[in-house]
Amino acid sequence: MNKLGQKRAFLYPSLFTKTLLLCLLLISTGRALAAMTIDIVGSGANQIPIAILNFRDESSLQESMSAVIRADLARSGLFKMVNTADAKPQHEPEQVDFAFWRSRFTDAVVIGGTTALPNGRFEVHFRLMDASRQTQLAGMSYSATRSQLRVTAHKIADVIYAKLIGEPGAFATRIAYVVHRQDKRFELHVADSDGFSPQTILSSKEPIISPVWSPDGLRLAYVSFEQRKPVVYVQSIVTGSRQAVANFFGSNSAPAWSPDGKRLAVVLSKDGGSQINVISVDGGGNPQRLASSSSIDTEPNFSPDGNSIIFTSDRGGSPQVYRIQVSGGQPQRLTFQGSYNVSPRHSPDGKSFTFIQRNGSRFNVAVQDFATAQVQVLTEGGVDESPSYAPNGRMILYASQVRGRGILAAVSSDGRVKQRFIEDAGDVREPAWGPIVNQ
Repeated sequence: MNKLGQKRAFLYPSLFTKTLLLCLLLISTGRALAAMTIDIVGSGANQIPIAILNFRDESSLQESMSAVIRADLARSGLFKMVNTADAKPQHEPEQVDFAFWRSRFTDAVVIGGTTALPNGRFEVHFRLMDASRQTQLAGMSYSATRSQLRVTAHKIADVIYAKLIGEPGAFATRIAYVVHRQDKRFELHVADSDGFSPQTILSSKEPIISPVWSPDGLRLAYVSFEQRKPVVYVQSIVTGSRQAVANFFGSNSAPAWSPDGKRLAVVLSKDGGSQINVISVDGGGNPQRLASSSSIDTEPNFSPDGNSIIFTSDRGGSPQVYRIQVSGGQPQRLTFQGSYNVSPRHSPDGKSFTFIQRNGSRFNVAVQDFATAQVQVLTEGGVDESPSYAPNGRMILYASQVRGRGILAAVSSDGRVKQRFIEDAGDVREPAWGPIVNQ
C-alpha cells in the first residue's frame, strides 16, 4: 500500500477497508439469528392498548399465529399488549366481550382462527375490532401452506399496523446479513424481519460484503472475493442464479440499486482511485462515471426519485457525506458536524438520511434532515455500522457489538425504540432491510 493509502486507512479504517477491500472485516463465527432481545424506550403513554386473543385451533400448529402477531406489534414500540390470560375464548365478532375489554382500557381487539383444509393447506382469518365503537375495523382471510403460516402472521400484523397507525407495516419484509462460520466459511443469509426462518443464499470460503436488495425484493447485489478480488454480483433469491455485473480491472465494490431496478451505482478503481460509476444491472454497456476526484468516493445510495446519489468522500480532508446529481455536476457536501460521517442511506420518503457518525471513540447511527440539516444521534453503542432503513422508514437496522461480539440491532428513526438481534453462537454483519413486496 502506498503512503496515501496508509494515510487514508488511518483516517477511517471502516470506510477504507470496504472501499479498497482489505479483508479486515469485523465478522466472526455464527449460526443464523436465533433470538432477539427487545428494549423499548420512551414510548409508554403513546402506545395503543391492544388485545390479541389466541386464534381458534392454533394450538395444533408448530407456532402460535397470535404469538407472532403480538411479538411483531410489541417490537414496533407503538402498541401495549393487553393481558388476555383470563379472557374467555373469542373467535367471532358476536363472541367479543366489548364491556370486558373497555374495562381493561383496551382500544382494539384481534380475534381469528385457523382451519386445516383437506389439501394440506390452512385457511387463516382474523378480525380487528374497535372496542369502544364495537365495530370491525379490518378483516381478511388467507390460504397458506404450513411453511407460509409465519409469514401470514406477519401479514396480519402489517394490516393491523396500517389500520391503527396509518402507514404501511414492514413485518412481512425480509432482511439480509452476512455471517462467518466456525469452519471459516462466509454465508449470505436472508431471514424474516424478526430474524426467524433464515436461509443461506450463498456460502463461500472468501469474504462476502455489502448486500443490497433490489426494489422488487427478488434479487440481491453484493460483493464477493471468491475470484481473489472484489467483484459485484446480482443473485436471484428465488432461483439462486447469479451474474457478475462488475468485474473490471482492480476493485469493484459498494453496489446500490436505482429505484427502477435497472441500474447499479458501484465503486470502481479501474481508472485509478476509487470512483462512483453507474452501470446496467445486467453488466452490459460502459460504466458512467459520475465525478472525477483524486479522493476516495464510496458508499453510494440513490435517492428515492433516482435523480441524485449520496455518498461518502474524503475530498474535503475527512470522510463526509456528499450528494451529486446522476446527470452530473459538482458534489454538494451535506455533513459538517464532526470529522467522521460515513455510510449514508436515504429514508424511504427522501426527506432525510441515516449515516454513521464518530463521537469521540464511539461510532453511532445518526439521522440528518435534508431541509434543515439538523442531526440527531440515535444510538450509544461503541462500534455501530451499516445502517439500513425499514421500507416504511420507522426503524433503522444496523450492525453493532456487545461484549466484543457482533450483533444486529435496530433503532426507531426518532431514537425512542431499540431492538437487539442476538445470535448465540457468534457474530453477524452487513445488514440490509428488504422492500415491501406485494404478494
